Amino acid sequence: MADRRQVLRFGAVAAAAPALAGAASAPAWAGGHGHGGARTKPLVVGHRGASGYRPEHTLASYELAARLGADYLEPDLVITKDGVLVCRHEPEIGGTTDVASRPEFAARKRTVVLDGVSVTGWWTQDFTLAELKTLRATERIPAIRQQNTVYDGYFEVPTFQEMLDLRKRLSKELGRDLGVFPETKHPTFFRSIGLELEKPLVRTLRRNGLDKRGAKVFIQSFEAANLRDLADDHRVEVPLVFLSSAAGTPFNDPRTYADYLSPTGLKELSGFVDGIGPEKGQIIPRKPDGTLGAPTSLVADAHAAGIKVIPYTFRAENSFLPTELRVGADATAYGRSIDEQVTFLRTGIDGLFTDNPDIGVLARSLV
Repeated sequence: MADRRQVLRFGAVAAAAPALAGAASAPAWAGGHGHGGARTKPLVVGHRGASGYRPEHTLASYELAARLGADYLEPDLVITKDGVLVCRHEPEIGGTTDVASRPEFAARKRTVVLDGVSVTGWWTQDFTLAELKTLRATERIPAIRQQNTVYDGYFEVPTFQEMLDLRKRLSKELGRDLGVFPETKHPTFFRSIGLELEKPLVRTLRRNGLDKRGAKVFIQSFEAANLRDLADDHRVEVPLVFLSSAAGTPFNDPRTYADYLSPTGLKELSGFVDGIGPEKGQIIPRKPDGTLGAPTSLVADAHAAGIKVIPYTFRAENSFLPTELRVGADATAYGRSIDEQVTFLRTGIDGLFTDNPDIGVLARSLV
């Protein structure tokens, strides 16, 4: 009998549902940086693939997202010791792979100061690609997504190039041009240890013919300085998206996210970015009782500056939903996530990041 890891090594999703009606890929934003272009139908971005149904950042997760109708697939990018971009949510991989159970790598566990915070675990920069390929992905939040744990141990950690190869194959098979929405993770940190992300990212996109106007690619980052570097020094042609948190500042940046997303800050951002990716509570905050409040002016302010808005992250489980949209007392059960996404889409957002792309496609059809 074939080893199960070999059988499923490329993350094939044989039983995945066909692409839903109305899931044809929305066009990329037109124009250069800061010129978001005309209004198109909202984008559905498969957040780390279809991470509500498969362990995140695996080829299985990305493939299922495409088959469920996502317009774009989102890989978070970190880098190996030998300079290869791989798809992981963080450089620390103790929570998303089986590395903790591998005695041959026990000595690799160490504490690293990541963006000012001490974190203990196993780090991609301490592994060559060949070593990383011996590991297998695991579900990141098993207490909430126990059903995903049945896939633990089956899928490799994919390289960015492998993800792009999958995107190319599925675009041909599904008859629609799938987009890719890479995020540079902790770029300042990686640059500080001599493993910058920008050059291999741009090189990979150009080698695949994807750094050009009209290509279905957006590059995103929580660091404004990183996006400025991509625009000014690397002269990327594809749109850039500035991600923000509801509080705090980008790493090593004195300006707060709130300042960047003020009308004045948005006008400045429009000089080198095309979109923002705010935490969804910055679009519709929650009241003290956990219910949805009134929408803020952020969507209108961003559109006035010529910037598109794609908030994150929409998930189906009760624990992630506003209290009035939860169903029952089980935090892991599905609530009224379609209603949540419809409510946000009606604010005029230009897309959304969702762990459940099929729900995003359906919600979009109802607006």
